[in-house]
Amino acid sequence: MTPPLSRRGALIAGAAALAGGLGPAAGAAEAALRLPESTRPRLSALSPLQRAGQRVIHSYPGLTPPASLMTAIEQGHTAGVIFFGENVQNLTQIEGVIRSMEQARASSPVKAPLLLMTDQEGGMIRRLPGEPVKSAKDVGASSDPHYWADFTGSGAGLNLAGVGMNVNLAPVLDVYRTAGDFTDQYERSYSKSAAAVASCGADFITAQQREGVAATAKHFPGLGPATASQNTDLRSVTITTSASTLRSVDEAPYRDAIAAGVKLVMLSWAIYTGLDSARPAGLSPTVVGELRNRLGFKGVTVTDALEAGALSSYGSTSQRAVKAAAAGMDLLLCSARSVSQGDEAVTALADALGDSLDPTAFDAAAARVNALRGGL
Repeated sequence: MTPPLSRRGALIAGAAALAGGLGPAAGAAEAALRLPESTRPRLSALSPLQRAGQRVIHSYPGLTPPASLMTAIEQGHTAGVIFFGENVQNLTQIEGVIRSMEQARASSPVKAPLLLMTDQEGGMIRRLPGEPVKSAKDVGASSDPHYWADFTGSGAGLNLAGVGMNVNLAPVLDVYRTAGDFTDQYERSYSKSAAAVASCGADFITAQQREGVAATAKHFPGLGPATASQNTDLRSVTITTSASTLRSVDEAPYRDAIAAGVKLVMLSWAIYTGLDSARPAGLSPTVVGELRNRLGFKGVTVTDALEAGALSSYGSTSQRAVKAAAAGMDLLLCSARSVSQGDEAVTALADALGDSLDPTAFDAAAARVNALRGGL
């Protein structure tokens, strides 16, 4: 069987072929107190598999969700689903799929909405037809970046909300270095200027979340220094940029994103020797601490693709899932277009609860995810 495209490869292949309710992020406990009782899952009442499911995003192949995925939704064994181009025939079809998922979720013990997400960055990187048509690079190079960042953010939000999705894995906040490098080659970066990326990213986030769709800033602490061949989907990537440059350039846009109330931050799978020379960012408590403690982010952290080639030396899906959760990642993105991948991650987390995973920290992460879900 031909293996599925990597998550990022699918982005490129796919490209080639409520209102106002999302304000600045609040602490998980404070946010949970404001949720309607009916949407606030009582974690203590859930089974270990259900508790674990609150931290895993599933994916599936083709146009029709397998029965196994619908069962996972009904049983409360997943927090949501990521959609790829291969899942989308047209807007009417994917809207029907999402409706069926929400119907399945209605019988789940977890009443909060599913996190239904995709990558709708703009330009070449889109799952759905329509906005945003302009790429990030087009926006940054335009005569009025503020206007176009707002326009594309609003367009992305309206497009996703129109079919029932509520999370966009965008915008990219990478500050690219040279023409044609990893982030620039598909026009995913707004600019070489950290200030310009910060401004455009914050405008996009504000406009999109105004439409009721949560935004995701990525790929912390930044893939801007990566060369054209440094693709974490395919192989291990080491970035030797100093901590001072990472903090003054690559992390700078995240300050503005956090101030704008961004709901999620995706961490990179690259190794950053200036911060933690031993582990990829998404497996590093040090790098997660950089985001939480230095920058003050209180929202949901999400991994990049758990099947990425950069993690080839970090064991099976089960082992990667536990390592990521232990490092402080709230949501695990199982995006191999295989329901069993998500199921394996859920089982691994459930088995590790109370052993290698501290139950208090585990439930705090689940509470952040459920606060997000309850606010959508």
